[in-house]
Amino acid sequence: MEGVQVTDALGRVVMLPHLPQRIVVPGKGTWMPGHVLYMFPEAAERVMAMEARRGSASDFLPLIDPSFNMKPHLEHGAAAEQIVPLQPDAIVMKSYMAETLGEPLELLGFPVVYVELETPEQFFRDLATIGQLLGNEARVGEIEAYYQVRIDRVQQGVSGAGRPRVLVIQHSSQGEEIAFEIPPATWMQTIQVEMAGGAPVWTEASQGGGWTVVNLEQIAAWNPDIIFVIDFRGDPEALVEELKVDLKWQALQAVQNEKLYAFPLDLYGWDLPDPRWILGLTWVATKTHPDRFADVDMMQEMYDFFSQMYGMDRTAVEKHILPVLKGDL
Repeated sequence: MEGVQVTDALGRVVMLPHLPQRIVVPGKGTWMPGHVLYMFPEAAERVMAMEARRGSASDFLPLIDPSFNMKPHLEHGAAAEQIVPLQPDAIVMKSYMAETLGEPLELLGFPVVYVELETPEQFFRDLATIGQLLGNEARVGEIEAYYQVRIDRVQQGVSGAGRPRVLVIQHSSQGEEIAFEIPPATWMQTIQVEMAGGAPVWTEASQGGGWTVVNLEQIAAWNPDIIFVIDFRGDPEALVEELKVDLKWQALQAVQNEKLYAFPLDLYGWDLPDPRWILGLTWVATKTHPDRFADVDMMQEMYDFFSQMYGMDRTAVEKHILPVLKGDL
């Protein structure tokens, strides 16, 4: 095959002399592009290194690539000096690192492809770019079809429905203090609620670039119909049970109406800009409009996701995913 040409997330046309065989994924959030790359069967052979954070480049990918942990993964915050010796023929990274890491690598002659993957629109765009990079555009079509069927089901299901007032909060433990944070108005958590037929109550208070701490007084002032609780590092189900017996929380409409839910996660949260966002969207729809999605079986949705997106059979899911699955399915 002749040279490969892709247009990345920054609109740059990147020329490669051939399909890359040595792909390196550096920088913060490598699991985002890494988990999309591994939706393609070629990734196990062609992704040679990702940056490791918190001890691992991904807690999930070793389950589908037995050689993953033996790869020469990059150290936390790896600079060009650590990447160059690997002699990659393509480098895939999040676009926010263009100036700090991308430009030095490009000056050394390495082709860099930027992705963003933060919203559904960016996911589909960057998925197509990665498919071109791996030379498997047929697989792009399969993945797009899987997602589109589920997006269409949600959109059709909520069409014409009222929009309950919804709050998404993340539990944040700071010492002995228990705090809650709201996501930015433009982030995946907000998008999931909007797509699933809910009305996010927090968007005016979250115009910044990261999670914003909110107190119980603010939550009570919003008094939403439904509350979804995220707990990345703990057990969201246990947290929700604690909140249900808290007298202050019992004054909230969502608690009184038994609509306080633990947002699901397995090794990664279903609310994140990870391929799992489609599970999160489907789940939010079933909780926001339960009467319209009574026929959706979230356990089956999960089995289908890991099977069709990552080739994991039911036995593998039961062995590796179910033991760490938490949340109000």
